[in-house]
Amino acid sequence: MKVFVTGATGFVGSAVVKELINAGHQVLGLARNEAAEKALLLAGAEVHKGDLEDLESLRRGANAADGIIHTGFIHDFSRFKAVCEIDRVAIAAIGNEITGTDKPFIVTSGTLIVSPGQLATEDKMPDYNGQNPRIATEKAVDDLAAKNVRISVVRLSPSVHGEGDVHGFIPMLIDIARQKGSSAYIEDGANQWTAVHRLDAAVLFRLALEQARPGARFHGVAEESINFKSIAEAIGKQLNLPVVSKSNDEVAAHFGWFEHFANIDGPASGKLTRQRLHWEPQYSGLIQDLEQGIYFT
Repeated sequence: MKVFVTGATGFVGSAVVKELINAGHQVLGLARNEAAEKALLLAGAEVHKGDLEDLESLRRGANAADGIIHTGFIHDFSRFKAVCEIDRVAIAAIGNEITGTDKPFIVTSGTLIVSPGQLATEDKMPDYNGQNPRIATEKAVDDLAAKNVRISVVRLSPSVHGEGDVHGFIPMLIDIARQKGSSAYIEDGANQWTAVHRLDAAVLFRLALEQARPGARFHGVAEESINFKSIAEAIGKQLNLPVVSKSNDEVAAHFGWFEHFANIDGPASGKLTRQRLHWEPQYSGLIQDLEQGIYFT
């Protein structure tokens, strides 16, 4: 099929584009500048000019394709609520445009919004009365699924890792460690993250597209529980920096705005995703990637 991909030149989206083309699909990639256009053409994709705030460009892209994968997101945490609203509006614009067409539409969310502190599973829904602005994405999905749009969600782990990761949470932690002169965790460091390699995530997006059903949730979780201390230790070893525990009173001074993410406990399962889509992650794990040094060259 011909697939319209937003975020097509991003860390995850570019891997999705390659996976789709290798599987025999055609790709129409959203490009907001000349550099993105060149990257898409080099990858073998067709270029569609526009951006996430140009709703008409999103509608045209959706109309020109047989299916849509939405990996685009404006990663500006200084105005997180605003960019989450941009995401919601973009999803609604695409979804309303394809209502009644039976085109599959895959949207990106995150496992951390589901049930912090408890095991997140695919069948659990976030608290729509909660404070995390990212829930607007999943609420938009439910609204469209109620209209029988074939829309599904891929919830990604907080760490989507691999070569080329320069803007994700792991590079942020590495930068903080370099700035502070130590790699830190909070209290006993037992809070849990999950992780998935970007190439495994790309396969998941393709499988979700090919088997989409309205309202389905899938988890991009290859490793279900990595304690934060082990991540800090791997970073400290590579940077040759001390690894230290910070008390709750010291967290803000060390992590700054990243305090919330460093402290979050977000175990999640991908068991149902593996069963339902026959998805089998096969690439390296997060700690292995850190130990191999790909984040430090």
